[in-house]
Amino acid sequence: MSKKYAIGVDYGTESGRAVLVDLSDGTEVAEHVTPYPHNVIDELLPGTGIRLEHDWALQHPGDYIEVLKQSVPAVMKASGVHADDVIGLGIDFTACTMLPVDADGIPLCFKPELKDQPHSWVKLWKHHAAQDEANRINEIAEQRGESFLPRYGGKISSEWMIAKIWQILNEAPELYEQTDLFLEATDWVVLQMTGSMVRNSCTAGYKAIWHKQDGYPDSEFFKALDPALEHVTATKLRGDVVPLGTKAGELTAPMAALMGLKPGTAIAVGNVDAHAAVPGVGVVTPGKLVMAMGTSICHMLLGTEEKRVEGMCGVVEDGIIPGYLGYEAGQSAVGDIFAWYVEQGVPAYIKEAAEREGVHVHEWLESKAAAYNPGETGLLALDWWNGNRSVLVDTDLTGLLIGCTLLTKPEEIYRALLEATAFGTRKIVDAFHDNGVEVHELYACGGLPQKNRLLMQIYADVTNREIKIADSRQTPALGAAMFGAVAAGSAQGGYDTIVDAAQKMARVREQTYKPIPENVAVYEKLYREYSKLHDYFGRGENDVMKRLKAIKEATL
Repeated sequence: MSKKYAIGVDYGTESGRAVLVDLSDGTEVAEHVTPYPHNVIDELLPGTGIRLEHDWALQHPGDYIEVLKQSVPAVMKASGVHADDVIGLGIDFTACTMLPVDADGIPLCFKPELKDQPHSWVKLWKHHAAQDEANRINEIAEQRGESFLPRYGGKISSEWMIAKIWQILNEAPELYEQTDLFLEATDWVVLQMTGSMVRNSCTAGYKAIWHKQDGYPDSEFFKALDPALEHVTATKLRGDVVPLGTKAGELTAPMAALMGLKPGTAIAVGNVDAHAAVPGVGVVTPGKLVMAMGTSICHMLLGTEEKRVEGMCGVVEDGIIPGYLGYEAGQSAVGDIFAWYVEQGVPAYIKEAAEREGVHVHEWLESKAAAYNPGETGLLALDWWNGNRSVLVDTDLTGLLIGCTLLTKPEEIYRALLEATAFGTRKIVDAFHDNGVEVHELYACGGLPQKNRLLMQIYADVTNREIKIADSRQTPALGAAMFGAVAAGSAQGGYDTIVDAAQKMARVREQTYKPIPENVAVYEKLYREYSKLHDYFGRGENDVMKRLKAIKEATL
């Protein structure tokens, strides 16, 4: 019998990638990346000249189809695998990335008469312009004693579905009326491939306040937000919500022709990028926290009971691995902070030195920063360059660097920024562990763990836990392919459960990062100082960050 394969398509913030995976052992046979032609739309609407307001982040839904059109045929061609041997396909996506569609599933931004309306486009996960709506959702939910609020660490985020829907209603009510459904982009792409509209339990649970037993919050809550929202879940959020690994449908003939695959190929329901990475590193039991590390970090953990944890992004039954409660928390900027510093804060002499040595500026800074012992720089930072996702859930917070002198060097600042993100992760680990959701070891995947050894040692030292690293460079895509294999089932040469798939297909590296005791001791002192600053600036004692932001906005 010929070997069987599945494809995982990972939709990131700036590009999408397809990976063709051997189902017998998880070997990644071929991969291909398609940059989004329109990238992140955060200044001007394409083809209109219309300028977007502050904190907006949109995308073009056509770019997602371009990934299927370019990357899937590319991996098939590169591998030489026959389309008959590809039995399933799964996708994962950044989330909440949402869009309004009409009754035929067509994005409103595709309509000539609506394309000049910003609210007709895809709102990317990092669209933060619905913060006012998020604040009101949290106030009203708290006043009403809504039972869902503790499941999300006490706060619903501006990044999520309901806040974004409400912003559309508030700012473009006619467009809201013209919307038949608000969809996660991952569910929309699955709809394009299969003609079947289903919602996945992951995005519905973490991003749209859906609960396996209780469903969505009741209509009275939505009516309290705005009478026009009273029936939103029964109308514009309608649709079956199904567990991960469910077969959403089969690839239609037109899409099969576009993608170079066989019509009838099993397509799994959509998933969230970070969540797909969990089985990709072989984590299918509690006690192991998975960090999907890139521009931001998503922290994921499995549990057997529903616990309340401050600032978590959610606890959802079947949200990560069917049969477990999946916990999520996160940091809204990590790699983005290091990139900001390299692009905006590093003097020319460092860029020239890196060029002379034939290395990237990040590598140059890492090697110099590694020469310092913990505490030796005298610096400390708060990692809020893009707000705080967990545990404070506040996008209005900003970054802080303290301890600079006339002798402070760029590599010292770079190290302080690495350490700040590790302290942010420690806050999240402690919040889980201290509230009865145990964390014994860490797993890391994504771009950063593959590139930055110093960063991973700092994380091990700051959290005082061993860290295991994914062997795959494309862990979410690998996980998505696993779910594609589950959608196909064992009768077709796939797997019947994600646990079975993970046992055969997941891989971690032999080398791990273990905490160094003398470093742990120093970082414990620095973490106490970080915690004082974290609470002082983040819990309302000194709202200077918000006041500065308000002054800035008043001058624009």
